[in-house]
Amino acid sequence: MYKVFIVDDEPFIIEGLYDILDWSSFDMEIVSHAGNGQAALNALSAQPVDILITDISMPFMNGLDLIREARQLQPDIKVIILSGFNEFEYLKEGMQLGIENYLLKPINVEELESTLRNTASKLDHTLSPQTDDAYGVQILKDNILHRWLTGQIAATEFEERAQFLNLSLDAPDVAVAILRTKGEVSGMFERVEDMLKDKSYVNIFHDIDGDIVIVANVHAGEDEKKRFMECLQALSAALCETHPAVLIGAGSLMRGLHHAPASYQEAKKALQYVMIYPDLKVIDHAILEKGGSSASSFSIDWKEYAKLILSRNAELLAERIRVDFEQHRDGVTPAELQNIALEVVIRFKMELEGIKHSDESAIYQRGLRLVLDSGTFDELVQALQQVGTETIQSLLQDLKNPIVNQVLQHIDKHYAEELSLKLLGAHYHLHPVYLGQLFHKETGETFAEYINKYRIERAKEQLRNSNLKVHEIARNVGYWETGYFYKQFRKYVGISPTDFKVFG
Repeated sequence: MYKVFIVDDEPFIIEGLYDILDWSSFDMEIVSHAGNGQAALNALSAQPVDILITDISMPFMNGLDLIREARQLQPDIKVIILSGFNEFEYLKEGMQLGIENYLLKPINVEELESTLRNTASKLDHTLSPQTDDAYGVQILKDNILHRWLTGQIAATEFEERAQFLNLSLDAPDVAVAILRTKGEVSGMFERVEDMLKDKSYVNIFHDIDGDIVIVANVHAGEDEKKRFMECLQALSAALCETHPAVLIGAGSLMRGLHHAPASYQEAKKALQYVMIYPDLKVIDHAILEKGGSSASSFSIDWKEYAKLILSRNAELLAERIRVDFEQHRDGVTPAELQNIALEVVIRFKMELEGIKHSDESAIYQRGLRLVLDSGTFDELVQALQQVGTETIQSLLQDLKNPIVNQVLQHIDKHYAEELSLKLLGAHYHLHPVYLGQLFHKETGETFAEYINKYRIERAKEQLRNSNLKVHEIARNVGYWETGYFYKQFRKYVGISPTDFKVFG
């Protein structure tokens, strides 16, 4: 098990790092911590460790000086920097010192997890110094591009890091494609990189799902999209000669780099449609929209469906499906109704995999077959209700304790009210510390992390769909201090609520 040492002069940061992750799942353990660089250096002289996670700005000795001194004691130590400052100079100096990543506070949990996975992989293999440097740059590149495409980074920070990593993003338009293989395929990333090396407009990286992401930065026009699709078709044809299970999903060509996350989501969605288009190796999101315009009057609130799945409420989800389809059954043709039902099945699959990060294809293969075999309206609705129920059952299987399930349902109903482990512990007659440990064990998240994510998702819905002021939305979702709401929103979304209202 790899040994981790944490250094930060803010005790709540150290405490949070202990609690925010299941370190053993990364084959790691935190062996000690210190509140300043000098104390850390003294400890490191007697304690061999594999990974050093350190703040930059600390009393007695700053983080950069600590890294230099620690490398004298333990030359092979891997370093992850934390900082409350978005300073380009720190990033440059950190890179020169050979760090694994430079994480801004408040810490993005997904980026930290990704960094730890990559660092563990690096420790698992013996790399030459030259390969080690290239691998480190690729890790930084993976992290920065993933945060960009998932909307978790401010524009100014992204521009600085993109410039430093020499990412070619000068053209005004962007399209994203995702290449997925079945299981681990050794050398696939390097092969794709080699095949696209003459395409200067392309950036390639691994995302958190293990997919290979291809970002094309081009000038506007159908010719550019056509050129990109031809490139993907050629790539697919070459790879499928030896790996026939390779699939590529392609998003739309978007005007403006800030729309790249939308193209990324389209590419992810396109990949799900292999169940409907099994003969296609490259699935363009554009084909998903063909024939859908006539059914545009049938509008489904996908955010509400996602909320019901997240709350594990099968009864309300089944009722919502019935109401939605009852309301629109007279406005569309049977074929259109079936197409919408297929879309619902795909969306359920995406939601579940987004929560569990596991392949649950069997549920949805059955669901698609049930929808296609439905001969009546009632059979169609029942098929969707069954898929919805199985989706939630899959989530509930991970919850061995019924109390946690009750807590999740309580949060769904009362997230706008004051919620704490102390209050819930009293309600369920459990000690708050024990309830917190139970919640973390069952959900994989701390109570605070879960409730903040849940409230921020509800806030995003209101920012998109209402004209309420930010402070009103903050109160609606349970934040009485607007400043704290801004801090949490920026932590989980990467931008302020005001910017999200404009650009989101």
